[in-house]
Amino acid sequence: MNLRRLNRTALAVTVTSSILVSSLAFAFQASTIPASHLINPEDLVKIIQSPKAEKPLLIHVGFHVLYLQGHIPGSEYFGPASDASALDKLRKRVASLPRNQFIVIYCGCCPWTHCPNVKAADDALRAMGFTNVKALYIADNIVTNWRDKG
Repeated sequence: MNLRRLNRTALAVTVTSSILVSSLAFAFQASTIPASHLINPEDLVKIIQSPKAEKPLLIHVGFHVLYLQGHIPGSEYFGPASDASALDKLRKRVASLPRNQFIVIYCGCCPWTHCPNVKAADDALRAMGFTNVKALYIADNIVTNWRDKG
């Protein structure tokens, strides 16, 4: 009887842990960012190249090796937003900015549906009250969807 209860308890703990881990992993996926909060590479290029357009603060929230391989010119690097210390650096950088500041965040470490960094940065900025934040939609990775396109 005690062994049966122990097995049920172990099963319940295993199932609960699996659900928690799955929900945490999903919470940081870029694919959960609403479409209205996204900007595609072509539109960002037009903004950057336009002499009259408001230029965004460009923030790379991915891994340093990717920043070195092909970041967007003028973007700032703070580290992967999946890391708490990188998010703290990001928060400190933007703390004094007006809450309507145009900010574009991007990573490009992997396919959009698996990115662990963009969602965390988007959530942090919106929690601070920023209303004009866009996440650069990079379908595959920064090299394929930005650097190799010139």
